[in-house]
Amino acid sequence: MNGITITVEPGTPARVDAARAAKYLGVNAHDIPTLCRARLLKPLGSPAPSAPKYFATCELIRLANDVAWLDKATRAITQFWRNKNGHRADREYDVN
Repeated sequence: MNGITITVEPGTPARVDAARAAKYLGVNAHDIPTLCRARLLKPLGSPAPSAPKYFATCELIRLANDVAWLDKATRAITQFWRNKNGHRADREYDVN
């Protein structure tokens, strides 16, 4: 078996915030909203758009071990930044 194994220490909470979720998944904290918008990651409950998001630790560990999901997540993050940075190329700057 060539899978990655993530172990949790005793006392690890069952739900974690976006920053710790990012650490479990190996992405940056600012990529978590992108994964939520792409419906690849679902926060617990039904939080308001501006509310802090919490995620189930057991689900994060399962996703971190799923190579197909990691591929989809990487593609979603790459596509987000490609679109965001693509708008910069459309701008023309005056040097005068």
